[in-house]
Amino acid sequence: MADSPILRERAAIETEIAGRTVCDQLRETAEEHPDAPAYSDPAGDGWSTLTYSQARRRILEIAAGFAALGVRPGDAVALMMVNRSEHVLADLGAVHAGATPCSVYSTFAPGQVAFVANDVGAKVAVLGGPADLARWESVLDELPGLTKVIMLDGTPTGDRFMSWDDFLTLGSDTLAADPAAIDARWQAVTPGDVLTVLYTSGTTGNPKGVPLTHANVLYEVAATDRMITLPIRGTQISYLTYAHIAERVLSLYLPVFKVSHVHFCTDLTQLGATLGQVKPVLFFGVPRVWEKMMARLQALLATQPEEQQQNVRAAMAAGLAYIEGLQYGRTVSPEVKAAYDQADAALLSIIRSMIGFDNAEWLATAAAPMPLEVQRFFAGLGLKVIDVYGMTETTGAFTANSPAKFKLGTVGPAEPGVEVRVADDGEILTRSPLNTRGYLNRPEAAAELLDDDGWLHTGDVGAIDEDGFVSVVDRKKELIITAGGENISPANLENHLKEHPLVGQALAYGDRRPYAVAILTLDGEVAPGWAEARGIGYTTLAELAEHPEVLKEIEAAVGLANDKLARVQQIKRWRLLPAEWTAETTELTPSLKLKRRIIHAKYADVIDSMYRA
Repeated sequence: MADSPILRERAAIETEIAGRTVCDQLRETAEEHPDAPAYSDPAGDGWSTLTYSQARRRILEIAAGFAALGVRPGDAVALMMVNRSEHVLADLGAVHAGATPCSVYSTFAPGQVAFVANDVGAKVAVLGGPADLARWESVLDELPGLTKVIMLDGTPTGDRFMSWDDFLTLGSDTLAADPAAIDARWQAVTPGDVLTVLYTSGTTGNPKGVPLTHANVLYEVAATDRMITLPIRGTQISYLTYAHIAERVLSLYLPVFKVSHVHFCTDLTQLGATLGQVKPVLFFGVPRVWEKMMARLQALLATQPEEQQQNVRAAMAAGLAYIEGLQYGRTVSPEVKAAYDQADAALLSIIRSMIGFDNAEWLATAAAPMPLEVQRFFAGLGLKVIDVYGMTETTGAFTANSPAKFKLGTVGPAEPGVEVRVADDGEILTRSPLNTRGYLNRPEAAAELLDDDGWLHTGDVGAIDEDGFVSVVDRKKELIITAGGENISPANLENHLKEHPLVGQALAYGDRRPYAVAILTLDGEVAPGWAEARGIGYTTLAELAEHPEVLKEIEAAVGLANDKLARVQQIKRWRLLPAEWTAETTELTPSLKLKRRIIHAKYADVIDSMYRA
């Protein structure tokens, strides 16, 4: 192994990024592409845009502002706000001051906020507005180290608070008075310094802080770029929280290296409209985003005349055959290519343009298992929605499909210089410069994460095929072991159930029980249109969830899912809940993954009822 291709590739990347930091890269980008658009915020019917030279100047002013407030190298700055340019500018401003930025999930309860702020040692917090302050206000007295709270909007009175405008004025004046002091700050930053600390979403116990260095992030960017060859000056949309590693790498760090133009979507309900405006070259969505998009398109298609539906289905069959033929190890026949070209010219290109993906070169998903049927649906439109795989603890992806080398249903091969293997018990292990050094202030948890040989234990069960493509089955701790001793992946059952557009969320259960059951919710966007098309009257989603026709349709959906499962895996009983699950109602994480333990506890009576005679 000492002279393996993997280690040679790793050494080449480490040589390429040696001695460099994100601060160095931002300076180069601003000098070489001063007028390139960097960050655009919604402004009326258009956008308010900063160029890279303007953004870097603002970042240095913010760094000076933090220094003037007493932030020293090594101190932490906490951030909580929606995705907007100020979030990125404040983050990178803290980095240039030698401090450590930490984006905090806006769904954290006040107690979790207090824990994170104390654990990371936040000296200053930058909050978006009153809704964010509401999560901090009741615990401010528990944060003796927090000396200043900067508010973008709705600044309260009192010495502890400061408006964003006043902060920018302070920074501008401080930088003008002594620019050399701030230059010295960012030039003193080293590759081994912590670039950010991100916290796990804390579904059980207190969240764990994951420190990631400049070297971690530069390796991730360099390895990803070698694998995918991302475009220079591409357009993209930032809409997922910066407390999540995927969004942070893709729309905070990567743009600095690729001179990307980031458009901020501050309201998730406007994502569809933003896609139509921006038509991004790069787009990342967690599986739930792709599922919702598919459900909306299916619902729209169902309203069209039958002849048009048949035309679309035929075109999508051609699209699917073409994309499947492009997979690694396969070839596309001239007949399949010709059928695709005809379908694309007649229909598929029009549909892609309608949803904002006519310029898309890189579409990806991660954070949870992506249902294969969702990938196949978008493949039918001529789109490769590729899976990547990683964790906060691995600086994001450590395996990835690419548009040129992919297999649907897998998370791709290891990134360059990354070692991946499967342990005897099926757990996926990885070792590379992407791995965090451990958890902040949690040596016992770090010892469980990283073994003595440097292998990081992901907690996921999976497999590696003969071509090196990795497949993830499920979380090791979440596998269902039935009373009969059968191992079942709940995610696999749930993905089959969610193939029906009416099903918004699904949770499969059956650990130590005689059979599997499921809790389901309606899709709040699709269900109203489905009901209207059938003349079903209702006033609330809860009322609709009790309608006999809806229950009959859900029963049919469960039946279709069961047809694809072995008998021991099949859902024997199910319940449809009256409301959707969201991060705000505590059943989902901020990245829209199921909080299984929360759901198990919250709906224990519902689950138990399905096992009563």
